[in-house]
Amino acid sequence: MKKQKINYSKARQIYLKRLKKDKFIVLFSQIGIFLIFLGLWQLLADTGVIDPFFFSSPSRIAITFADLIAKNNLWIHVWTSLYETIIGFVLATAIGFLFAVLLWSSEKLRKIFEPYLIILNSLPKIALGPMIIFWVGSGTGATIVMCILICVVITTISMLNAFISCDSDKILLMKSMHANKFQIFCKLVLPNALPEFTSVLKINVGMSWVGTIMGEYLSSRAGLGYLINYGSQILKLDIVMTSITLLCILAGGMYFLVSLLEKKYKK
Repeated sequence: MKKQKINYSKARQIYLKRLKKDKFIVLFSQIGIFLIFLGLWQLLADTGVIDPFFFSSPSRIAITFADLIAKNNLWIHVWTSLYETIIGFVLATAIGFLFAVLLWSSEKLRKIFEPYLIILNSLPKIALGPMIIFWVGSGTGATIVMCILICVVITTISMLNAFISCDSDKILLMKSMHANKFQIFCKLVLPNALPEFTSVLKINVGMSWVGTIMGEYLSSRAGLGYLINYGSQILKLDIVMTSITLLCILAGGMYFLVSLLEKKYKK
């Protein structure tokens, strides 16, 4: 079956063309800025304005990347960090979301736990590092727990605020129609909070990577955090910069997937 062609008005066509042009300009500018940054960085390193030993350079990063691949251990580190981040990201988001629902459902519980949430959010999670190692042992378990601790409180607070911000008049209207709490949540509160949920996912992408790298700093023999720590200890800053570059690529990939989910939801 052929799709029927939609004939837009002239004003609408001009508007769509402008949107397409603006989108192209933004994308072209983003790529251009990135390429100019790489070129300037390489130029400054080649001319000795900056010391490549301390600041590395794109060419040295490329060489280090190829060297790590040749040694057959790069993908182990990449997969370890990616696995830990995804597990921590999913668990933290799910736990934080469910806890926010629980606090929304009971005003008493919300008043009891709200001060503790604020305190936990302000607590430097790295301070709990030694205790986490004693609790779950070193390695992947400790890294995932660190990732969860960093993301879960932010998720809970953000989602709870989104639930509470729902229009009270609409809630009152549903109550007048004998809707129970579950129906009010599913039909009104949750749809109202979905834009905030996508924002929380974007925040958690960055925070989960922070948690993973911090956890791997504490106790790990694999992962990008381990590579960063190892490279700094042996004064091989090219390894550090290569690991940071890979970290940016992976985090950007996760952010892109969340953005696709957001666009699908808006449609």
